[in-house]
Amino acid sequence: MSKRFISLDGTDFFQMVLAGAGNLTANVNRVNALNVFPVPDGDTGTNMNLTMTSGVEELKKRQNPHLGKAAEALSKGLLMGARGNSGVILSQLFRGFAKSVQELESANAQQFAAALQNGVDTAYKAVVKPVEGTILTVSREAAKHAVAVNRRFPDVVELMGEVVQAGNAALARTPDQLPVLKQVGVVDAGGQGLMCIYEGFLAALRGETVAVLPPVQAAPAAVPDKPPAAAASREGKHSAQSMLSTEDIEFGYCTEFIVTLTPGKVPGYVFDEQAFRQELGKMGDSLLVVADDDLVKVHVHAEYPGNAMNYAMNFGDLSKIKIENMRDQHTHILMADEYEYIAPESDIAALKPIPVHGTIAGADGLGQSSKYGFVSVSMGDGVTEIFSSLGVNAVLSGGQTMNPSTEDIVHAVEGVDAEIVYVLPNNSNIVMAAKQAADLVEGKTLVVIPTKSIPQGMAAMLAFDESADQDENTEAMLKAIAGVQSGQVTFAVRDTSIDGIEIKEGDFIGIHDSKIVTANRNVQETCRNLLDSMLESGGEVVTILTGEEANVADTESLKAYLKEQHADAEVEIHYGGQPLYAYLIAVE
Repeated sequence: MSKRFISLDGTDFFQMVLAGAGNLTANVNRVNALNVFPVPDGDTGTNMNLTMTSGVEELKKRQNPHLGKAAEALSKGLLMGARGNSGVILSQLFRGFAKSVQELESANAQQFAAALQNGVDTAYKAVVKPVEGTILTVSREAAKHAVAVNRRFPDVVELMGEVVQAGNAALARTPDQLPVLKQVGVVDAGGQGLMCIYEGFLAALRGETVAVLPPVQAAPAAVPDKPPAAAASREGKHSAQSMLSTEDIEFGYCTEFIVTLTPGKVPGYVFDEQAFRQELGKMGDSLLVVADDDLVKVHVHAEYPGNAMNYAMNFGDLSKIKIENMRDQHTHILMADEYEYIAPESDIAALKPIPVHGTIAGADGLGQSSKYGFVSVSMGDGVTEIFSSLGVNAVLSGGQTMNPSTEDIVHAVEGVDAEIVYVLPNNSNIVMAAKQAADLVEGKTLVVIPTKSIPQGMAAMLAFDESADQDENTEAMLKAIAGVQSGQVTFAVRDTSIDGIEIKEGDFIGIHDSKIVTANRNVQETCRNLLDSMLESGGEVVTILTGEEANVADTESLKAYLKEQHADAEVEIHYGGQPLYAYLIAVE
C-alpha cells in the first residue's frame, strides 16, 4: 500500500491543491450560473477561482514535502488573493487547516479530519452573522462527518471520499435552509465551488483525471452576449441570499488592538491562541483573533473593552488600540452587512462631471491630506472620475464583475500617504475582503465604511468633513449611507420566478435595495416601475447614473417621466459608463 493511502505529506497536498484548483477552474461558469438573481454578472465562481489561483501561485513558489509548510504557503496565498465573501471564507477554511497541521510532516486520516474541522471553526469565527445554507454549512457538514468516521476509514483516500459524499449531501440540502435557493431551484454557489475543490482533492488522491462535475441540480441558462430586449432598446452581484435583519447591539464597543507577545511578562501566563480566544469570547462577540509569530491581532465587540485589554496585557504590550461606540456611531449598520453571501447590491454610474452638493476638495486639496485618505472601488470611467473629483486618492477598478482581492486593497491603502485611510467597497461582496485587509495593513489606520453601492459611496464622501475627527467622520458617513436607496436596471440571463415576479431571459429587471421589484421587455417601463418603488415613501434627490447600454432618448424620456410624476424630486443625471447595468439610481 502506497504511503499516500495511509497519510499525506506536502507533496501529496500540492497535487491535491492543483487538482482542486483545476476542477474549480473547469466549473467556474457553472458555479457562477448558480447565483440566485438572473443578472449577467454572477461572480461567486470567479471570485473563488481567483482566490484559489493566488493560493496555488504561492504554493508553487514554496513547494515543500512538509505538510505544515505547504499548507502555510497555500494559506498565505489565499489570504492575500481573497476576493468576495466566498473567497474570504475559502481563505479562512484553509487558514484554520494550515494552523492545525503546521507542525506535521504528514497527516493521517484522524489528523486530516481534525484539520478540516479547525478550518471550519476558523471560518465561522471570521463571520459575524453566519448564514446557513451556504459554503459555511457545506464545509461544516463535510468536516463533521470526517471527524465522526475517520477511525473507520484510516485510508486517507477513503476518508476524502466520505468528505465528498457528505459535502455533496449538505450541498443538496441548501435549498431547504435558504428559501430563496428553493424558490429559484438552485443549490448554493459557494458550496458548489467548495465541492469542486474537494472533488479535485479526491481525484488527485485516487490518481484520476479531474472531470467536470455533473450538475447537482438543473443549472440556469448561460449568459447571452446581449439580451434581446436590450438590443431592441438600443435600436429605438446582487444575490438575494443575504436576508439579515438588523438586531440590537448587545456588546456596545468595537474594540481592536495588537498584542506584541512578551513571553514571561506575567508569571503563569503562557500564550495559547485557542485559550486566548476562548477567554476573550466570554467578554463579547464578533471575535477575530489572528496570531502570527510574535503579534496577535484582536477584534472583539465587548461591553467592557478594558477587561479585554487588561487580559491581553498579561501576554505582552498593546498597540494600535481602537475603540468605537457602536451604539452612538450606528456601527450596527456595518455589522449587519458582514456576511451577505452571494454577490452584492450593485454599483452606480453617471452622465457628466457631477456638480457636488457642497465643497469637497479634489486631488489638490483633500487628496494631499496627511491625516485622511480614501480608497474606493468602482466600475465605469465616469464613476471613477466622480470619486476622484470627490477626493478619493485611489480608485480600484471592480464591482459586480471583478471584485478586488484583499491584496489589491492592502496595496492601494499602503499607497495612500495618510494616517487614516477610509475604504469604500461600494459592493457588499467586497466588504469582507476590505475588512480582512484591515488586519494586514501596518503603520496606518484602515477604516472600512460598508458601502454596498456606488450611490452609498458617493453619499459617504459627501458626508466627510476634513475638520472633524475620525469618530465624527465615521458616524457621519455611516448615517449618510443609511439614508440612501439604491436601484439598478440590468437584464435577465435566464427564465425564473422570484417573489411572484415572472422573469424571462432578456427582460430588463429593476432591483431596489437588493430586491427585484419589476421585470419588463421595455427598459422605459422597467425604469419607471423601479423609480415608483424607490419614491413611494418620498425622496428629495434622484441621481441617475447611465451605463454603456443606455441611450440618450431613453434617458431623456426617463427625465420627463420624473418631472411629470415626481415633480418634487430634484433630478440629476450623470455619465457612469458602467457595463451591464444600463442605469444605476440613488434616491435620498
